[in-house]
Amino acid sequence: MAINHFEEYDDPILYDQENEAYFPELPFLLKWAEKQQGIIVDLACGTGRLTIPLAKRGYHLAGVDIHNGMLTKAKQKSDQHGVRIDWREQDCTVLDLQIKSHFIYCVGNSFQHFHSNEEQDRFLTSVYKHLHDDGIFIFGTRFPSEEELLQPSTEEYWRSYKDNEQVTVDVYTISQYDSLSQIQHYTTIRKYKNQDGTIINEKITGIQLRYVFPKEMERLLRSNGFEILHHYSDWQESEITNDSYESIYVCRKKNS
Repeated sequence: MAINHFEEYDDPILYDQENEAYFPELPFLLKWAEKQQGIIVDLACGTGRLTIPLAKRGYHLAGVDIHNGMLTKAKQKSDQHGVRIDWREQDCTVLDLQIKSHFIYCVGNSFQHFHSNEEQDRFLTSVYKHLHDDGIFIFGTRFPSEEELLQPSTEEYWRSYKDNEQVTVDVYTISQYDSLSQIQHYTTIRKYKNQDGTIINEKITGIQLRYVFPKEMERLLRSNGFEILHHYSDWQESEITNDSYESIYVCRKKNS
């Protein structure tokens, strides 16, 4: 799997500043973790945003990611929290963990990083191989709504926050959707401002995300040996609608 389109993950410190305190998935994952036994596998785990909270609650976790820098930061954090996690640097499309799990999850919309049909198949094949029969696979992806795909290709303000140095960061995005590839090309612009509002620095990164439509996903999962148990629009188990922002899938591996 190519990682040259992952500029957003090149800076683990920046990633944590913007994402570490955000884990709406945790109650949902805990609900399913309580029903399983043995090791839980967090695919595309990043810096351990959810791996570590689950491990702190007593679960045995393996965290897998392709980015060495993210995993290095994850290990530092798990050491600080005093939890033991089996961190693995691997490509999720060709997993070889030498373990099987009753529960695997992949959140943070990471499924969108598998751009081609072949990459999606290889990823799901890897997940299937590492699940016990009737094992549960949970993942989320952005819902391909009209509003999501047809964003204007001009710079738009998204949000502001203060970084670790208490500098104000204004975040802007530019997006362009390619209908043939079903890939949204995002440019993120971070403008760092001092106390009087003067821009003192600017960081520009790019990322590309594949969108999958619901009927397409049904066929994709079924052809790779999964049964969809639930399809929600968020981690609070809301009903999926045309105006949804997310697609949350709870799948079960069919008996091999």
